[in-house]
Amino acid sequence: MTRIAAVCLAFALMATLAACGKPQFSDAEKATIASLALSALPLLEPDTTNRFADDPGAAALGSTLFFDQKLSRDGTVSCSTCHKIERQFQDDLPLAVGVGRTNRRTMPLAGVAYNAWFFWDGRRDSLWSQALTPLENPLEHAGNRAAYAHYIEARFGERYERIFGPLPDLSAVPANATPLGADVEKAAWASMTDSQRDGVNRIFVNIGKAIAAFERSLMPPPTRFDRFAEALASGTEPQGDAILSDEEVQGLKLFIGRANCVTCHNGPLFTDGSFHNVGVPPAANLPPDRGRIDAVAEVEADPFNCLGPYRDGGPDACGELRFIRKTGEELVRAFKTPSLRGAATRPPYMHAGQFATLEQVVANYLDAPASVESTTEQHPVQLSERERAALVAFLKTLGE
Repeated sequence: MTRIAAVCLAFALMATLAACGKPQFSDAEKATIASLALSALPLLEPDTTNRFADDPGAAALGSTLFFDQKLSRDGTVSCSTCHKIERQFQDDLPLAVGVGRTNRRTMPLAGVAYNAWFFWDGRRDSLWSQALTPLENPLEHAGNRAAYAHYIEARFGERYERIFGPLPDLSAVPANATPLGADVEKAAWASMTDSQRDGVNRIFVNIGKAIAAFERSLMPPPTRFDRFAEALASGTEPQGDAILSDEEVQGLKLFIGRANCVTCHNGPLFTDGSFHNVGVPPAANLPPDRGRIDAVAEVEADPFNCLGPYRDGGPDACGELRFIRKTGEELVRAFKTPSLRGAATRPPYMHAGQFATLEQVVANYLDAPASVESTTEQHPVQLSERERAALVAFLKTLGE
């Protein structure tokens, strides 16, 4: 062999070895990875049901209200009680605790404005109507809408009117009244005129619309995975923490491939926003929770839903509610696919905190246990312990 040939062979061998050290992805895998990157998140569409959704003044008021403990019966609970800013607007509890303990886990808020349905079961169909529900829930804020209306007038009257227009006359409105509360509050609500009830409802709705305007600004931060995905898409070498370990790369390949995770955890927010029965066991010492199947009637009956009188804009924005799936075995014990962004940093998991670790979550999906009611959508997937560990390692890159 000549010297030149030997040198060429050496360079070829070095190039081959270098290529072997790089993650190898097919074109289809690269396209899927690119679709998961935060940079692929489209611009947030206007919420035509809330004309204040992108009003800076409404968002500023909504931020104030989000952290205001006076929006509760005993003055100890705000939205931020469960949606803690330092915990990605979530908490570390298996079940949310407001005035009392609820039956479900707090959902994170980053990217929440991209959802079509809200709560674990989708019992509300807009971000602003979702914001209203905890305010009168006896286990969360436990307040009532008449008291909130009086508080807004006394504390934020001028600020409110600059955004939403004149406040109605509340002088004859009882201090405490709601169609949902204790008997005395229901009686007070029944004693009011239609005009008074509508005025209180409009103030109540505008509280929700202001909070929603603030929550539209809450977006997930980029992670190690996003930096890796962007480098892969651009054909450049990942640098620093954008370099994924061999184990993390294996986990990513499994996530978008054989483990089938991406079937439901897809898109830049790692959720399809839909509802699935995945065989999660019921939580101990809690009443039966049938998920989506019971939420359909609730969202249809909600006076603040998209087809109700408090929606801004026309009914053309209400397609989700008009064509809602109402029946079917697949709705039984079906819960919303949660976003996986930041999931590794906020255990426990599932709608009632049934699993303490990501390892337990992965085991449930791969082992596909039978559902206590109806049928799980999961099918068993055979992965070794090393492969399961790789999946967990990849999931952790979504929160770093």
